[in-house]
Amino acid sequence: MAKEAAVPLTRQASSPTEDKPALPSVGNIAVKCPKCKEILYSRDWEKNLKVCSRCNHHFRLTAHERIDLLVDPGSFAELDADIISVDPLQFTTFPPSYSDQRNYADKLDAERKKAGINEAVVIGHATIENKPLSMAVMDFHFMGGSMGSAVGEKITRAIESGIERHVPVLIASTSGGARMQEGLFSLMQMAKTSAALARLGEARLPYISLLTDPTTGGVSASFAMLGDIILAEPGALVCFTGPRVIEQFMHIKLPEGTVNSEFGLQHGMIDAVVHRRDLRSTLGRILSLYS
Repeated sequence: MAKEAAVPLTRQASSPTEDKPALPSVGNIAVKCPKCKEILYSRDWEKNLKVCSRCNHHFRLTAHERIDLLVDPGSFAELDADIISVDPLQFTTFPPSYSDQRNYADKLDAERKKAGINEAVVIGHATIENKPLSMAVMDFHFMGGSMGSAVGEKITRAIESGIERHVPVLIASTSGGARMQEGLFSLMQMAKTSAALARLGEARLPYISLLTDPTTGGVSASFAMLGDIILAEPGALVCFTGPRVIEQFMHIKLPEGTVNSEFGLQHGMIDAVVHRRDLRSTLGRILSLYS
């Protein structure tokens, strides 16, 4: 069903991304924490899983860095890497509103070269502490992790793969929300992924949702908050509407700490806030309860 629905909205890449250039370097020697402004030696920062040793700020990871962090070494097998978005609305701006404005198709090509992946989510199957699972991991470095038709299709396929293999499903979310360049088509992915999760529930298979910084918009309003177990990293921005938009619209400043993962934990929206170094072992314990 998912394949038929996505015919006009996605296509197979003629050739998957062969060269995977690194994301923009943060420096060969040191990086600066955006929260506490501490200067961190790059080697120590990477050994600490890209977490600030002073204030515990969790830097954003790429999808493949997240996968390497969570799963057993060498166990991940990627699926459907060649599914990419098309331009169903012929989205262009002419004359351009900004000097760097371009049409959507050109923007997608540039994002693929910059991020080294074909879309804002990577899906596949793997094991965590020898427990099999199907997984989808979003990447904020590709157009802010926005959810377009290809993202919705790939996440749906990851869920359907879990049903076929009769294994749990893990989705690691990081997104600014639905992709505006695809309009209503991107909003339809909220219903599409939620319907797939309903079928997963009917199959009596667990769904674990991992929220990372940031998880907002249409993603937080759909599959990100539908987990049987919802985990989050410390300090992650978790909300529907970002605080900057609320402040511009309501003309009030939100109290500090009202849109992060700790606030969600206090109000029952999140089951646990887990430090990055403990995520694999925590997921392993959860999976062992369902095996």
